[in-house]
Amino acid sequence: MKAIVITSPGDPEVLKLEDVEDPELQNDEVLIKVEATALNGADTGQRKGLYPPPKGSSPYLGLECSGTIEALGKDVSRWKIGDQVCALLSGGGYAEKVAVPAGQVLPVPPGVSLKDAAGLPEVACTVWSTVFMMSRLSAGETFLVHGGSSGIGTFAIQIAKYLGVRVFATAGSQEKLSACKDLGADVCINYKTEEFVDRVKEETGGKGVDVILDCIGASYFRKNLDSLTYDGRLVIIGFMGGVVSEIDLRVLMSRRLTVQAAGLRYRSKENKAEIVSEVEKNVWPAIVEGKLKPVICKYYPLAEAAEAHRLMEASSHIGKIILLP
Repeated sequence: MKAIVITSPGDPEVLKLEDVEDPELQNDEVLIKVEATALNGADTGQRKGLYPPPKGSSPYLGLECSGTIEALGKDVSRWKIGDQVCALLSGGGYAEKVAVPAGQVLPVPPGVSLKDAAGLPEVACTVWSTVFMMSRLSAGETFLVHGGSSGIGTFAIQIAKYLGVRVFATAGSQEKLSACKDLGADVCINYKTEEFVDRVKEETGGKGVDVILDCIGASYFRKNLDSLTYDGRLVIIGFMGGVVSEIDLRVLMSRRLTVQAAGLRYRSKENKAEIVSEVEKNVWPAIVEGKLKPVICKYYPLAEAAEAHRLMEASSHIGKIILLP
């Protein structure tokens, strides 16, 4: 099969389409003929040599895909050959075929095209596992998502609104803020022209929000804590603004704040299967109802993965970037 290979750690031009061995199918896995894969921030980190795949995983990029099941491991019972699915991967999506544990596979929801479904698994599993399973965001609460126009952000806005939450989103341009508003965000904040802490306090009568989903890390840490109300929960899923910060622990104690952090890629397959099951149960109905959709920025042929990475790193996109083998 053909796959995108990182010829050496570096800039996007190190990504080359090459002939490689087909994946080996384990007993608990399905083999998917890939229709599409989607970019994630982790892909650029792996390309630079900063984010290695988990031991035993595919060496190739790609944390999600959609496609058609081509073969089944002998212990797989739910799926059959020919099923159209999407899947959460530990790697291997930037290829014509990928093997994935059956518990990380989801049916393509009605109303979503097979290629667009590639943009669902990673964002759905990330947001559901952190904001809802860990931080217990619930109807009537308030929620701030940073990077509201990203793949994660566009999904988080929609699912939170669907579940009766008041949503705040930050973004860095009028175009991105308009996209957030169109998806249902109640309060849209341009982080380049205003302090998000001040706007959050103003919009909540000085209280702050209940839950924050943050991909920035250190540079936003204190501001995020200042933006939380009593019993507020901060969940960190990225470190674009650094990894080291200092905190006066009295800030946490005085308002009973909770700080959590989580990733998906290095979790066990059992843990991933649990998250995928919860996503199918709680998120897929919203998609079927037409209340939530994958937001796709652009499609590229797999051979143009380098160009897709350049778009992602320019940070001018809104929603997901898709690669088509």
